[in-house]
Amino acid sequence: MYGENKCPNPQEPPRVPNRGAVMVDTSLGDRVGEFRGLAGPYWSLRPIGGGREWTARPQDVRPALPIEEIRAKNNRMNARSRGEVL
Repeated sequence: MYGENKCPNPQEPPRVPNRGAVMVDTSLGDRVGEFRGLAGPYWSLRPIGGGREWTARPQDVRPALPIEEIRAKNNRMNARSRGEVL
């Protein structure tokens, strides 16, 4: 989008978000997930509503925009209604 995918100051390390904060991993095509914690120098993220966790470099992660969070939750609910996930 309009530059929000980039860390505003690459020299300054990003602040660790609160557990459960909805974040976007820009290195994986703007994949949305919940922050789960630290995994060494990486951040652990999990898809909205459950699924397999993945790790991301902190500089590749940004807070999700409200519309991104809504889309991720809506996609999860649609998959659940189709019986694809529990």
